[in-house]
Amino acid sequence: MTSSKTDFGFIKSTQIVEEMRSSYLDYAMSVIVSRALPDARDGLKPVQRRILFAMHDLGMRPNSGYKKSARLVGEVLGKWHPHGDTAVYDAMVRLAQDFTVRMPLVDGQGNFGSIDNDPPAAMRYTEARLSKVAEEMLVNLDQETVDWTLNFDDTLREPSVLPARLPALLVNGASGIAVGMATNIPPHNLREVCNAVNALIDNPDATSEDLMKHVRAPDFPTGGTIMGTQGVRDAYTTGKGQIIVRAVAEVEEMGRSRNRFQIVVTELPYQVNKAALVEKTAALVKSRRIDGISEIRDESDRDGMRIVYELRGGVQPQVVLNNLYKHTSLQSSFSANMLALIDGSPKVITLKTAVQQFIKFRQEVVRRRAEFELRKAQERAHILAGLRIAISNLDEVIALIRNSDDVESARNGLMSRFTLDQPQAQAILDMQLRRLAALEREKIEKEYQDLQDTIKGLEALLGDEGKILSVVKEETEELKSRQGDKRRTKISHDAYDLSREELEAHEQIVITYSQGGYVKRIPSDTFRRQHRGGKGVSGMNTRDGDPIKDLLVVDSHDTLMFFTNKGRVLSVIGYELRADVSRNTRGVPVPNIVNVW
Repeated sequence: MTSSKTDFGFIKSTQIVEEMRSSYLDYAMSVIVSRALPDARDGLKPVQRRILFAMHDLGMRPNSGYKKSARLVGEVLGKWHPHGDTAVYDAMVRLAQDFTVRMPLVDGQGNFGSIDNDPPAAMRYTEARLSKVAEEMLVNLDQETVDWTLNFDDTLREPSVLPARLPALLVNGASGIAVGMATNIPPHNLREVCNAVNALIDNPDATSEDLMKHVRAPDFPTGGTIMGTQGVRDAYTTGKGQIIVRAVAEVEEMGRSRNRFQIVVTELPYQVNKAALVEKTAALVKSRRIDGISEIRDESDRDGMRIVYELRGGVQPQVVLNNLYKHTSLQSSFSANMLALIDGSPKVITLKTAVQQFIKFRQEVVRRRAEFELRKAQERAHILAGLRIAISNLDEVIALIRNSDDVESARNGLMSRFTLDQPQAQAILDMQLRRLAALEREKIEKEYQDLQDTIKGLEALLGDEGKILSVVKEETEELKSRQGDKRRTKISHDAYDLSREELEAHEQIVITYSQGGYVKRIPSDTFRRQHRGGKGVSGMNTRDGDPIKDLLVVDSHDTLMFFTNKGRVLSVIGYELRADVSRNTRGVPVPNIVNVW
């Protein structure tokens, strides 16, 4: 690198490769740390943290009225997050969608989008406020529990992390794409996560597999059923795993008809677009990729989800449902990649690491809160000690004040006569006359004694790490009882891979074997009984010199065996044979079906 002086100052010359490398690295780290990845402590990305802090700052409490979303977006943009109004509004909308996050942190009023991927209304139309559970993220924020940093223009201060009594990283999960890395953490049930927190406090040597006794699997806001636990185990023990989720569906009889059924879907896998699912299924039915469905209806309303697949008569509903699982997003996978920021660096974390980071952070919050409360208690006790001296020497204090020329001389007189400091002397001068009554004097004495007990308790707490952990555990238990709810996502230990047998319907078929070694499969309903006086239909045509040697009527799931003249036995299942639509086709040679050589 060289530099030269010009009329405009010094110009530095550098290699473009070095400049590109340096600039790209700065950009990548900015995206990773300041935009895309959540902090392992409070589970929030910077824009989410700033939204909650701005709502707290604007007084948008759960017990207050709603305020326009545009006002909040302007507050966040102007003070904390200069990255565009769309980014801020979209982040706020996601925090309000109960089908996106397990426990919404924003209470929205108006159109905030839908599971059909309908866009939310413009920010000038919608309103919002903090949800009740969001208060758990902001509790004790004003008690110096977290570090504060300057905003982008160094004019205001914002928290670098929220106190977060709620373990939001696991409860609500996270998703984001950074430069060269991405995160995708599934949501979980609050009660289970709280149980895992307390279990790790009781047994710090517990492994991720031990914690799986409490956190059994993710708990998605849209419900569904998790198929198998291997993917969950991989995600919890290594930080990466593929979790298979199925929709919840039931087979119902249609009215009075005993041979017609409908499949009703009431829960979808996480992040599945319902409208796109219905559209794709209709296309698959039209192309005959999925057979047996006569009508698809979306009957979802404000009371819940309900997608109805009406089946044709005589169709086996379980086979149709299995094909829906295989060919549509009624069965989908969630690729977990548990990446979060720990001490400002991106790291892939396990279940234990996530819980450990939360406990460690809560210890720090409780410690800093206790230090703040201790300092405030000591300051107040110091003032009360001065007031007690004044009350004990009331006549002398009154005489000294009356004989002073001004406030300054009165203050100095009190300080020199009773060995007080300036805050104590000022408190005596500010004391109202009504506090000289006997009852008020008793209140001062009682408050002083109570503060002494409080100070002793806080000093004991700060001197014992075990007591701090006990407070963390107690507050976590209170949070669980106050905000916890039942698990929505079921867990099944059945295999999720559907075999060919599960995708094929049971039907009666006719198998023919010709003299020339050709095998043909024909549906049995191709033939019909000839009544008296009827013309009938041709059963099949045969080629010259190749008559039918064997004919079998079997179920499509039956196994057919071929015996060779060399003592070999080869088998094939009925549905594996190619179905011939026409009765007049010749069929398939045996060597094309089984390996006879």
